Amino acid sequence: MAESADHALALLTELDGTGRVIAGGTDLMLDQRVGNPRVLVDISRLPEWRSIEHRGDRIRVGALCTHNDLATSALLQERAVALVRAAAAVGSPQIRMVATVGGNVVNALPAADTAIALAALGATAEVRSAAGTREVDLLSLYAGVGKSTIDPTREILTGFSFPIPGGSGFKRLARRKALALPVLNVAAAVWMDDGLACSDVRISIGPVAPAPWRALEAEHVLRGSVLTRETISRAAHTAMATAVCRDSIRACSLYRQSMVQVLVRRALLQALEGGCDE
Repeated sequence: MAESADHALALLTELDGTGRVIAGGTDLMLDQRVGNPRVLVDISRLPEWRSIEHRGDRIRVGALCTHNDLATSALLQERAVALVRAAAAVGSPQIRMVATVGGNVVNALPAADTAIALAALGATAEVRSAAGTREVDLLSLYAGVGKSTIDPTREILTGFSFPIPGGSGFKRLARRKALALPVLNVAAAVWMDDGLACSDVRISIGPVAPAPWRALEAEHVLRGSVLTRETISRAAHTAMATAVCRDSIRACSLYRQSMVQVLVRRALLQALEGGCDE
């Protein structure tokens, strides 16, 4: 059990590649292989990495926050509802009480709900090692499906920071309402200028690519425009036309592609309506 951040990093250095941090462990414990023992460094009780704070025009979320922490945060419910809804969609109540947002990102699956929301919010990630702390774009942490650029034996993902949006939304499609991986999930965040035109927008979709996928051309349709139902519908159609979906056991590519248009439109409308469903 690590007693502090410095203690955790010292333990990883001492273990020289044979140790790995654990917090919630809901994915890590399933990934243990027979004949490949690891020394696990428990960081779950470090309070400095389990806070949700308003810092100027940004929000910082500690990587040790559980999905339940996110889903019940009054600050996020007011300022970043997409992350609240994404966290509430993960697993079961028991899993949400234990699983951490940092683990959801480091596990590097392209449809991880909170990762999709953080990508839409334009989050940066804080990564700490014995050499110091670096801040990187969230999407740079993805090296392929289930592969992270973070070295889990020497580095620790400590938190995320993102600019407060004017509004955000999250929509998810699954074969059942609970305990199911998503067929498709979409998050959108919008920022408005003084003239009520869209000054910035981010739309993140999964699973479309090996990482959360930004619908850049759809964003271009909206940026600088007043967001009406017509412009939103045009952006949703553009997202569908440019998405390259894949077949899987959960859905075929044609179905996924058609639903991109539906979910992008709904997520954007939800963002404009203060997190309320249309």
